[in-house]
Parts: sequence; structure tokens; C-alpha cells
Amino acid sequence: MIPLLDEEENIQPLVEALENALDDYDRTYEVIFIDDGSTDGTFKELKAAHEKNPHIKILKFRKNFGQSASMKAGFDHAKGNIVISMDGDLQNDPTDIPRLVEMLEAEDCDVVCGWRADRKDPLSKTITSKFANLLRRSITSEFIHDSGCTLRAYRNECVKDLELYGEIHRYIPAMLLWKGYSIGEAKVKHHPRAYGVTKYNWKRVVKGFLDLIVISFWQKYSVRPIHVFGGVGLISCSAGVLVGGWLGIQRLFFGMGLSDRPLFLVAILMIMVGVQLIVSGILADIMLKIYYGGEGRKNYLVENIFE
Repeated sequence: MIPLLDEEENIQPLVEALENALDDYDRTYEVIFIDDGSTDGTFKELKAAHEKNPHIKILKFRKNFGQSASMKAGFDHAKGNIVISMDGDLQNDPTDIPRLVEMLEAEDCDVVCGWRADRKDPLSKTITSKFANLLRRSITSEFIHDSGCTLRAYRNECVKDLELYGEIHRYIPAMLLWKGYSIGEAKVKHHPRAYGVTKYNWKRVVKGFLDLIVISFWQKYSVRPIHVFGGVGLISCSAGVLVGGWLGIQRLFFGMGLSDRPLFLVAILMIMVGVQLIVSGILADIMLKIYYGGEGRKNYLVENIFE
């Protein structure tokens, strides 16, 4: 499964590298290319490759929807027991695929993530990636070294119920770990980009950070959002009542005025904010019940059933 955006010059050498790596491998395979709204000759090159090789399938988007949407489409259409994702810029090496598959089966993992230990990217991109990885580990408690490496091997059942949008594809291992799947890691080769230009920029970094906050919150509090909203609301209300009560005692028993006391307004504000947070938590709980009940979604995953 390979998402593509304006990679015209990379298609032919990528297809040749895939054929060299997989034709002699003792497995049947299909290669799903997802054309994410390319504006160059990417689709033309893909059609030519498809006509020559029956293993190649193409999904063509009407416009650019992003890498997460491309990967979701690839997961949805993948039929094999094992799904491999990789980039289409020739920086990932198809010869690593058999090793990832063997590790997936030998170690009985659900996912094996590639680790570009010797990256061939510009220094600015490498530094940004290291910072992003450090931030991700601190928020998600997920241990892999390289969340930005698209080269991964998945068991098909792991990825069928994933909801991918924005820049969330970077955090697929964390999402699967939260769901109880086992994660492995293997060092993979990495090559410098030979053709085309990178699609990675500061906007994607910012969007990725915001998506990280969302999925972290969702995974921790999606079952009972009242726990976080209600908890903060109760703290705010309690603090407001205590401060307001203390000021009220001063007014009633010591004759101190409140008109020139900003702290009194702060106490009222804390109570109002606390009530709003509690109400928001209740409404979020109601929406969550609708979310899980409307289409038969479940808040659990069953690994095996023995009867």
C-alpha cells in the first residue's frame, strides 16, 4: 500500500524495485497505489505499470485528501493477511519487506515498525523529526524510535477499524498500542530522495501536534469524558465556592466591602466556568452513547473467543 502525490519520476523505478523484491518471494502479493490527487503525470505512469503487472492496483482520488486518508483507503481495500505500508519517494527500500513480514510472524507481533536509524534526510528535517518523536513519546508513552517512518507491516485485522484523518497516520502505532495490539520494531534502510520534492513542511508539523493532542485525549477519555470535564469543573466550582465563601464571611462579620475586590469576580467566574465544564462533560457523555450505539460500535476489542 503506497500513497502518492506528484511522484511521476519515481513510479517506474519504484515498480521495478518492488518487482525485484517480491517476484521471487514465496508469497502472493498485490500492490495498491493511492494517487492522492496528483497534478503531474503520476496517474499516467501508474496506468502504464498496471497494464504490465496484474499485481498492481490503483486507487485514484478526485482531489488531494492527505496521507492519512490515502492510508485509510489502502487499508480498506487491502485483502491480504499482512498489509505493508511504505512511501512512494524511493526512500524506503522494498528489500526490507520480507524481513518485516518474517519478524511479524516470528515474534508474533501485530505490527512491526520500520526504524530509519541512518536517515538520509536534510539536517533540518531530521532535527524536527527527533523533537516530534520526543514529544510523542512523552504524551503517548509509546516506545518506538521513528513514528515518521511509513514502512511498516500490519496484520490486516489491526487496521480495519482505524479512523484516520489529518496527520494521524504518524500515530498509528500509538493508537494500536492503546487498543492492546503488540508492537515490534526493526531497523530499515533509508535512501536520499532522488526525484521530486518532499511534501513535509512546518504546516504538517503543527497539524500533527494538534492531532496528537486530540488522539491522546480521545484514547484516554473517550469512554467517559465526564471524568475529565467533570473533574476540572468540580475543582473550579469548589475553588470558587471556597473563595466566595471566605469573602462573604469577611463582608458579613467584618464589614469589608466587595465592590473593590477583583477576587470576588474571580470566584464567581470560577463557579460559572466549573458549571459549564460539568455540563459539557454530561453532553459529551450523551454524544458518546449516541456514537457507540448508533452504528453498533463497541468500546472493546475481542482477541479470541473459546467456547
